[in-house]
Order: sequence, then structure tokens, then C-alpha cells
Amino acid sequence: MRLSKLSLAVAAVIGSGIYTEAMALDLYVDAKTKQIFAEPGPGRTKLGSFEKVEDTTAQKAEAQATKAEIAQIKEDLAMKNNELKALDEHVKDERFGELKIDDKGIKFESKDGNFDMSINGRMQVDSMTNVSGSSSVANATGANTTNQLADGAGIRRARIGVEGSYYKDFGYKFEYDFARGNGSVASGITDAYVSWKGYDPLNIKVGQFKEPFSLEEATSNRYLTFIERNNVVNAFSDNDNAYKVGLGVGYSQPRWTANLALQTESVGSGGASSSTSSVNTMGNANRNNGSGDTGWGVTGRVTGLPWYEDKTKFLHVGLSGSERQINNNFAANGSLSTGGISFGNQLNTNVDRTFILNTGNLTTGQTRMAQRIARFGGETALVYGPFSAQAEYIQANVSGRGYNDEALNGWYGYTSYFLTGESRAYKTSTGAWDRIKPKQNFNTHGGWGAWEIAAGYDYLNLVDGNINGGRATTGKVGLNWYPNSHIRLMANFIHALNIDTKGMAARSAAYNSSNFDVVEMRAQVDW
Repeated sequence: MRLSKLSLAVAAVIGSGIYTEAMALDLYVDAKTKQIFAEPGPGRTKLGSFEKVEDTTAQKAEAQATKAEIAQIKEDLAMKNNELKALDEHVKDERFGELKIDDKGIKFESKDGNFDMSINGRMQVDSMTNVSGSSSVANATGANTTNQLADGAGIRRARIGVEGSYYKDFGYKFEYDFARGNGSVASGITDAYVSWKGYDPLNIKVGQFKEPFSLEEATSNRYLTFIERNNVVNAFSDNDNAYKVGLGVGYSQPRWTANLALQTESVGSGGASSSTSSVNTMGNANRNNGSGDTGWGVTGRVTGLPWYEDKTKFLHVGLSGSERQINNNFAANGSLSTGGISFGNQLNTNVDRTFILNTGNLTTGQTRMAQRIARFGGETALVYGPFSAQAEYIQANVSGRGYNDEALNGWYGYTSYFLTGESRAYKTSTGAWDRIKPKQNFNTHGGWGAWEIAAGYDYLNLVDGNINGGRATTGKVGLNWYPNSHIRLMANFIHALNIDTKGMAARSAAYNSSNFDVVEMRAQVDW
């Protein structure tokens, strides 16, 4: 009804002038006959312009009524408009922000940019099949010791995490791995820290985070070329749980980075090569009477790009160093209660985690006690279009009672090539590898995704002086398929070139001079 009146009112306003002209009438009188005419003519005199009084009055009344209706409609519209504006402002004030999806995961961000949170995760499903050799190791001793590597499949990692920032300068990250630590409560925690980056490019962390050591350790397992990290990196960093509690300071520029961390033991139980003082039934580090002090270490890493043309052509170099004090806690009778450290590794496998190389605990008593571990490493990598090469050397010196700086060491090298033309991605802020983005995602219209082939050589030596943890050399080839940037399928073939475990405990000694071949597969998704 109001819309109809409004239309009439608008029409009345537009046509008011026309209507007035239509109702006005000019009259003329003939001078001889005294007749009235509506048109001029010979002998006619204009009497004037005349309007119909009663019709004009009605029109004015209608026009006034229409104006009143228009005014009321305008007032109602203004009130509704104000209500809508108030409601919109209320919604803007109350809602957290918009939902976004990017490479960091599912992201929530406030309108003013002061708060954001990303939900991310990953899942890696692995399988392992022994092709030859490893299933026939026959030098078994003991009723339950078969010394055969196991075929099988398992969940390598199943992680969920959140990270974000407060007021732009303060950040946080928490991540939990449900496949880590055999399901113990705290062992699944990887990152758990708060950070401050108010003086960019400086970054400060407090909490649990990965130690700044080694190119391959600094690279997320989502972006590794092979399914498992190389033996020397696993033995001297990853198996000892690279995630540790402490304080870290980092500084990054487009061509170089520097990171330094003061850290103690990790949350929960340590890895197989462990320096954790003790573990209680809940999987947390035990700080009760008799548990001993925690061990501390200082670790640093610097990286640089001495040659850089663009993101597809560059040379990376880096150095890492670490000095760690080891906790040794003895019982009243002089026997070792908690502490010490050991180094060991399986050979590029994980479904079967048998430590073929293993030093055992380097603290066996008060006369044989590992007190300090000094590690250092050198790294380099080259990217030239679809071709890349990478190599690292790492050494760990053991000192303490009964030791004279025994040097355990190892190195690896490998090359890779993208058959579909991509280049390996590099993240300058961390001095490590980043996510591969195919030129074309896989689809049914001719997209093949990204395909990568790789070949490598891996050597680990855990023998020197009073330490005999064995030596091993492996060769490997790999094929990786990236249907898109967040899904990857991997296949590795591992061949043991040489295994030297003579003089070790029976389980490891059974693998001496054995040659085995293993095929590993992985299906990975992350968001």
C-alpha cells in the first residue's frame, strides 16, 4: 500500500506543473456578440485565465496528503536504515573474523589483524617389505631373538596442531603427535612454545621446540626427499628427540640466518638415544627426589646463500654446533640410577625400528661416565632448476670419565631431479626446505602433478676408542609423486652396502656383513 502511494506521490510531484497547466483556461469575449470563446480570434478580447476552483482545492488537498505520506515513508526508511547499521556494527564487534584456508591450514583471523589461529595437521602411513637378506639373518641367540627385520605397515606420524599470534608481535604453537612415544601421555608433544617477533627479523621462543641443528633436521618431515632422515642425522639429533625445552633466539635475513638455543630435556620420555634423566608411569620427566638434575645444552646454527640468482638457482651452506652437559645420577650403592646417553640407529627404516647400530648407554658406572657431548656439523645444498644436491657431515665427541674425546661421525649425500620441471622449494627464514607446488595438479584432463627421482649414499660410524656401536653404509633410490601441494606418495629402495657390527652384543652382531634390501612406501597428507 505504501509503495503505491509513494508511486502516486512521485508521479504527482513530477506532473504537478503539467497538471496545473492542463486545468488553467484562457477565455475571450466577442466585442459585438458578447459571446465567450476559449480561443482567440478576430474581434475577440481576452478576459483572462480561469481555473476550476473546486478541482484545484481537491488537488491541493491530495498533494498535501501525498507529501505527508512521503515524509512518513522517508522517516520509516531512515529508522530501518539506522537499525541495520547498528546491527551490522554489533556483528562486526562480536564476531572473531573470517575463515581462511591457506598453506598453513584452516585459519581464523580477527578483522583488525590482532588475533589469528591456524589449525594444521599431517598423517603419514608407511609400509616396509624386506626383499632379500634381512629376513635370513640366522645368527640368533636366545629363545626369542630371531634377528629378522619385520615386514609390516604403520602410522609414522599423526599430528594435529594450532599456531597463531596475539597483537601481531606475540606468537604460539602447540602440536601433538598421536603416533609418537608409543602412546605415552606427554611423549606426543612436539612443539609447545610462545614467541615474540616485535623486533623483526628477530624471533625469540620460550617452551619446547626443535633444536637448531642440521639442514635435514631443520626441514619438516613433510618436505624430506626420502622417507626417513639419513642415518647420521637420526643418530645424533632426531633419535635423541630434537624437540627440547628452553629459550631460543633467531635472526633471519633474505640471504642468511642465525639461531641459538639454550635447552634442557624434552617433555616426556626421551628417544631411543636418550639423555632424559628419568621417566614416570605417565610418560613425563620425573622431577621427584632421586631423579637427578636435568642436562643442559647450547646449540647454534648459521646458514647462508653465497650464490643466489633466483629461487630456482642458488647454493646453500651452513654450520651447526652443540655442547651438552649430560646428567648422571647414581644410587646409594654406586650403580647408575638415571641419566647417561646412547647413540643408535636403524638403517633408513622405521616400520621395524631395530637398532642395528647401537652404542648402548655410554654411562655404565662411575668409572665409565659420559659427561659432555660436543657436536658439530657442516651442510651444503645446490639447486639448479629441476636438479638439486645435498650433503652433510656430523660428528659427536664424547668426553668424561673413561673417555678421551671419542669421535663418532657420519655423512650423507644425495641428488634429486624433478621430471616435470619443478624446483626444490627453499624457505629463507629457516634456512631449510619448503613445500613443493606442482606446476600442474593431477587431474583427469592431463595434469600429472610433480614427479621426482632421487639417489643417495649414507654412512654412519659409531666406533672409536672405548665405544663400539658398529658401522654401516647404505645406498638408496627414491621416487616421489606430488598429485598436489598437500598430498605425496613416496617409494624408497634401501640396500645395505656394508654392515660392521663385529664385537657388539649378540643381537647387533648377528647383522655383521649381512646385505639386505628393503622397499618402503609412504602415503602422506597434510594441511
